[in-house]
Amino acid sequence: MAKNRSVMSNNLKMEIAKELGFFNSDVAHGDFGNVSSRNCGTMVKSAIEIAERSLK
Repeated sequence: MAKNRSVMSNNLKMEIAKELGFFNSDVAHGDFGNVSSRNCGTMVKSAIEIAERSLK
């Protein structure tokens, strides 16, 4: 696997961060390095839910 390969696009991550309410405080400048582990987990859960809905 290539180094720094992202499964989710930055646009999707930003949209999920906005939806979850931590976009302005943690990722407003496109830097996801300050996102807490808990919020990262919540983002992954949301991405999985979005993917499951799109399969139906």
